[in-house]
Amino acid sequence: MKKTLITLILICTFVFSAAPATIAIERESREWQDETIYSIMVDRFFDANIKNDMDVNTQDPLAYNGGDFQGVMDKLDYLKDMGFTAIRLTSIFDNTDGGYHGYWVNDFYKTEEHFGSLKTFKKLVQEAHNRDMKVIIDFVTNNVSIEHPWVNDASKQDWFNEKSESSNSDALPDLNQDNPEVKAYLLDAAKWWINETDIDGYSLPEVNDVPESFWSEFSKEVKKEKKNFFLLGITSKDSNADINKYKKVGIDGLTDYQHSENLRNFFATTNQSFGVMNENKVQKPELQPQFFDNELTTRFTSDIVKNKHFPGARWKTALTYIYSTPGIPVVFYGSEIALNGGEIPDNLQPMNFRTEKELIDYITKLGELRNQLPSLTRGSMELLYEKDGMAVYKRVYQNEIAIIAINNTSESQNVTLNREQIEGGKELRGLLKGDLVRSKDDQYDLIIDRDEAEIYVLANKSGINLPLIGSLILVYILFTIFIIKVRKRSRM
Repeated sequence: MKKTLITLILICTFVFSAAPATIAIERESREWQDETIYSIMVDRFFDANIKNDMDVNTQDPLAYNGGDFQGVMDKLDYLKDMGFTAIRLTSIFDNTDGGYHGYWVNDFYKTEEHFGSLKTFKKLVQEAHNRDMKVIIDFVTNNVSIEHPWVNDASKQDWFNEKSESSNSDALPDLNQDNPEVKAYLLDAAKWWINETDIDGYSLPEVNDVPESFWSEFSKEVKKEKKNFFLLGITSKDSNADINKYKKVGIDGLTDYQHSENLRNFFATTNQSFGVMNENKVQKPELQPQFFDNELTTRFTSDIVKNKHFPGARWKTALTYIYSTPGIPVVFYGSEIALNGGEIPDNLQPMNFRTEKELIDYITKLGELRNQLPSLTRGSMELLYEKDGMAVYKRVYQNEIAIIAINNTSESQNVTLNREQIEGGKELRGLLKGDLVRSKDDQYDLIIDRDEAEIYVLANKSGINLPLIGSLILVYILFTIFIIKVRKRSRM
């Protein structure tokens, strides 16, 4: 019986070693281009601690709604399960009354009391890191609140830029970053947050309204504090900032609202030319944020509704695109439930966690594939086919080849790929919908239903694995013999 058991173990080992290897190539290490970011306005996400609900009014979109650090912490597993590897929080600094959004900064060294204590925030960062998730927070450098102590301090009048006659009288006090004292204060505060809380990056609101000379020094100084620290520039909504110019001064990625608007126009409806494919002509496009909306814009869902389309279908093809093209997907909270909203503050409605899960499940699958396939984050990019909303493109990294097909049209589409575009004699295995396309005469015929997308990987033809089937049968027979012998022995 002992010999039978040993034989059984050996054969099982053979069977499992004969199983096909995973398609994905393991990454050497994780870089920022491999991340998928979930962007959160803390006050509007999840209220988990009612003790800090001072002046909270969920019926008033301009008042605090109750979201806090504990709420984000409680939902980390929810975000991790969807495949997000990093979170970005809008400003968390102490604000003047009514600053639910975080941009009326009153103290650069304190957290907003409505969100929670510094101790709780540090725990949030630690819990995120325990889940192998990175944390980015907004660092406001352009202005302070009108009630900030500096504003009425006669010795600090040169800390601010003078208002021009054309400027809005209600505009926030504009910091003068060319002033050495202002620069030193902001740099010290930025380094303090890194060392005190172990955050992994800053997003920088109104980055285009601050001198490039300041950013050059800022980026050098903060990146000395922590290896691989990331700087994400958030430009003003109407900005046409030169992306490459800001990358030269150390900003790793910069919001491109024109690109985002083009994506919105394309994916909010159907049957349009895929012109967005030819836009990424910036240095290191793999570090560029790919997004459809954020705290400054109307919700992408509002565009879809205006075009009288079903939000779920449009969001699926749209997200497939930003998850599978060069750049870092930045998904604004609520996108997974197709949250709607117009101009500020309507676009900042509270998150609703009681909703149907179809879109969440789809995002989860996209996140799984993006985390498994380095070709989607590091691969070369080649457009193979494009016509009126139907596109097929190829990503290649080392020996991994991914083919992405997106049908953003109103009809099913058939696209044939030839051996000049992709090696023949193999098969394309669909990982989103489970489609399987085998090479025939060195060609691949892809059939994609309307409003659908598929991510394929190129693999050897599978066919029927007779050795594996035979081994499984043998294991079953030996296991049955083993059980019979055990029973006989127990009766003796």
